[in-house]
Amino acid sequence: MPQDDRALNPSGTYIAPDADPSSQTTIIPHNQQPLVIRSYPSESQLNKSIQYAAAAQEKWARVPLSQRIAIGRRFMEEFSNMRDEIPLELTLQMGRPISQVPGEIRGMLDRADYMLSIAESALADVSLADTDKPGFRRFIKRVPLGVVLVVAPWNYPFLVMINSVLPALIAGNAVIIKPSPQTPLAAERFASAFHKAGVPRDALQVIHLSPELTTAAAKHPLIDFVSFTGSVVGGRAVDIAAAEAPTFKGVGLELGGKDPAYVRADANLDYTVPELVDGAMFNSGQSCCAVERIYVHESIYDEFVSRYVELTKKYKLGDPTKPETTLGPVVSVASAERIRKQVAAAVLAGAKALIPEDLFAAAQPGTAYVAPQVLVDVDHTMDVMKEETFGPIVGIQKVSSDEQALALMNDSQYGLTASIWTNAEANPESEEAFMRFVDELHTGTVFLNRCDYLDPALAWTGVKNSGRGVSLSKFGYDQLTRAKSVHMKIKTSQ
Repeated sequence: MPQDDRALNPSGTYIAPDADPSSQTTIIPHNQQPLVIRSYPSESQLNKSIQYAAAAQEKWARVPLSQRIAIGRRFMEEFSNMRDEIPLELTLQMGRPISQVPGEIRGMLDRADYMLSIAESALADVSLADTDKPGFRRFIKRVPLGVVLVVAPWNYPFLVMINSVLPALIAGNAVIIKPSPQTPLAAERFASAFHKAGVPRDALQVIHLSPELTTAAAKHPLIDFVSFTGSVVGGRAVDIAAAEAPTFKGVGLELGGKDPAYVRADANLDYTVPELVDGAMFNSGQSCCAVERIYVHESIYDEFVSRYVELTKKYKLGDPTKPETTLGPVVSVASAERIRKQVAAAVLAGAKALIPEDLFAAAQPGTAYVAPQVLVDVDHTMDVMKEETFGPIVGIQKVSSDEQALALMNDSQYGLTASIWTNAEANPESEEAFMRFVDELHTGTVFLNRCDYLDPALAWTGVKNSGRGVSLSKFGYDQLTRAKSVHMKIKTSQ
């Protein structure tokens, strides 16, 4: 998520300088009206909640794995029963068009289904029977860490929470969710489905916290692991707080992205252009793995840009509660102002904006509405090609070779995902070229002919300032457990 000189909550949302220090107010992005208020606990109340979680975790860990998995399955049923209530509730909190919210519900359930399907094998003991000496038995267990603090973001609250909360619980941990102030209701609904399914209330808690209380929680000796998704600034603050704790603990960080795409000369533009428009504009570009910069081979550059612009012009920006809206506001007026400044600075430095602003009348100063924009004549001296935008903006740069594209794609402080668009189906040499990119790109995920997608069977991870650690896949369970070695000498007689 992007950074700013204003005060940031660790989950990436802005804090008004005159905010009540004992509570938080969620502001509806599209009309700037208050939605809900949540109070913060005192530090002593927070301490008690963490103590309750630690006590509950010991009991929860003794529940057989098969029963925890069954509870996970019931969670899916309970959450699915809420699917009709969620779209408007989430739209009011963070501004995504109501017609697009069901996709997050489906995606969350798909991830839950996969992570539950691999839980037994991912958490199974590792036998060393093949190399045991006579009279010995050795194996490695996967055991829970204890209490996991999950600091969740607002942009895809359900999708991100499921990545860490579900495997943490299934592995036998207790979890405390600290949601973004923008999406408190999402976390509360998410937890209620788990509670209805059978997870003890003290083993899964939602606690709304100020930045100071979040720091206190990260430092708490009974918090054993912190899973954070948000800005680089917020991630660094959490990492420092955890390092200053009296006990050593792990920290998983999923931070920003400035994800590149490269369109090779043989790419199928009928397929590629719509995919990359969606990859840049969906959720108003507010995704850590949104496509924010595109490099296009010079032989197809003009046609690609022309098609891209025409398709972008077709978005309907407006009230996200209306079914016809395809592009909603960004999360806040402050975020909209920051995005507009980044675009204006690029134009001042020589970039050309190709989307007339008058096509999107809702995008007015003082609102959270931002018109989609396509910039050309861009280069890496401009923030729009180097710093995370987190908005419906994309820069498109012409390149002459794979080598030039690779160098530009790697010229970033971030490394979350990257995508290559080429006709591997018709040209075997294009797949070979893709595999060279796989080896050379400094990024957590490399896509061929797709983008902005998480497959739960694959490790979700980043490098550089995109963070560290892993969620999803078997490795997501590894991060939320520790290895415990068992070494048995059974035969002691001569």
